[in-house]
Amino acid sequence: MRRQVLLFISILSFSLVFGQVSYSIPEEMVKGSLVGNIAQDLGLDAKRLRLGNARVYSGDSREYIELNSERGVLLIKERIDREALCGDTTPCAVHFQIVLENPMEFYSVTVEITDINDNAPTFEKNEIKFIISESAVVGAKFDLERAVDLDVGTNTLQSYVLKPSDNFLLKLHNQADGTKNVEMILQKPLDREKNEFISLALTAVDGGEPQMSGTMQILITVLDVNDNAPVFTQPIYKGSVAENAAKGTIVTTVSASDADHKLNGKISYSITNTLDDVRHMFDVNEDSGEVRLTGHLDYEKKRNFQINVRARDNGGLTDSCKVIVDVVDMNDNEPLIKFMSKSAVISESANPNTVVTMINIQDPDSGENGKVQCFISENIPFVLKSTSNNFYSLVTDSDLDRERSSEYNITVTCSDEGVPS
Repeated sequence: MRRQVLLFISILSFSLVFGQVSYSIPEEMVKGSLVGNIAQDLGLDAKRLRLGNARVYSGDSREYIELNSERGVLLIKERIDREALCGDTTPCAVHFQIVLENPMEFYSVTVEITDINDNAPTFEKNEIKFIISESAVVGAKFDLERAVDLDVGTNTLQSYVLKPSDNFLLKLHNQADGTKNVEMILQKPLDREKNEFISLALTAVDGGEPQMSGTMQILITVLDVNDNAPVFTQPIYKGSVAENAAKGTIVTTVSASDADHKLNGKISYSITNTLDDVRHMFDVNEDSGEVRLTGHLDYEKKRNFQINVRARDNGGLTDSCKVIVDVVDMNDNEPLIKFMSKSAVISESANPNTVVTMINIQDPDSGENGKVQCFISENIPFVLKSTSNNFYSLVTDSDLDRERSSEYNITVTCSDEGVPS
C-alpha cells in the first residue's frame, strides 16, 4: 500500500528549465493575433499542455501574451505599445514562462516587440521667441528646443530643416545618448531697420515609412547692442546623488559669464529638456545656477540623467551646457519570494530529487544589493537547489518515512548581499 506524506510549505521554489523559445512581433497587434505555435516550437503535444495544466507565469509583469492550450499557440492578450512598455530602451521584449505540472516543467519564452512608425516628432511648444541684437556677430549661437520622437531606430527623429535660411543656418551636435542638440547660427548680420521681426519654421523629420514630421515657429525680435553672449565655464558638468537623497539636495552648480555690462550682462539659467522626466526631477536656480533635486530617484528605473542647461542674457543671446548626474544605488529593496508551483502531498515512496516546490526570487536592486541567497533548515529530508538565476527548486534529498514523520513545515529564508543585508 502506498502512503502519502502531507507537506506544509511556507515559502516555495522552482524547477529545472527544460527549454527556451523566442519570437519577434511588431507593436500594436490586435487582441487575439497569433504570436507563435508554442507546442510545435517546443516539441510538445497539445495534449500535454492540456493535461499538464499549462499556464503563463509572468511574475510581477503585466500579461500581454496568453496561452491557448487547446490549439497549443500563443496569442496577443492585450495590445502592446512598445513606447509605453520600454520607452527608448532597445531591444524591447516581454519575458515569461510556460509552466506545466505532472511532471513539473517550465519553459522560458522571450517575445521581442519591434517598433512601427506610429509617432511623429513633437516639439513641446508650438513657438519660441528670441530677442536678438542687430549687433550680434556672425557665428553667434542660439540654442533651440529639441523635438522628441518616441519611436526608435530608423523610425525615430533623423533630421531638422530650418526655413527660410536667409540669416540663419542650422547646426546639429550628436550626443552620446543618440540625441542631437540643435543650434541656430547667425550667418548674415541682422538689420533692425530692414527687418524688426523675423519668423522661421523649424521642422523635425523622422526616417519612417511613411515619413512623419513636426514643426515649431521661431519668432525673432531684433534689438540693438548686445554684442556678447554668455559663456559657460565648462561644456559638461558632472555630479552624483544617492537614490534616497532628499528633495532640495544640491547636485552641482553651473556658471556662465557675460562680458556685457549692466542689464545686457545679467544671466538667467533654465533647464531646456523637453518631454522627458528631467524637469520633474531637477530644477536650476535661475540666478545662482544651483542644480537641485526636486523629485524622488529610483536607481532601478533610471541610473543617470542628462540635464541641458541654458544661460541667457537680457539681450537674448545664449549658451548651453550639459549636466551629467549619476544616481548612486542604495540597498532599498528586500528580496520578494513568489510561488510558481507546488505539491502539497507526496508519496513516501517518492524517489530522491523529486521536485516538491518551485519559487522565483526577485530583488530589483543592482550589483551586490540584488544578489540573493536562499536556504532552508537542516536535518530534514529536503534540499534547496538553485536551478538558474532567481529560480530555486525544493527537492527530496533522501527516502521519506510516513511512520517517522507524516508532515513537514519547511521555511525558505532569502537574503541579499547588500550592506546592511
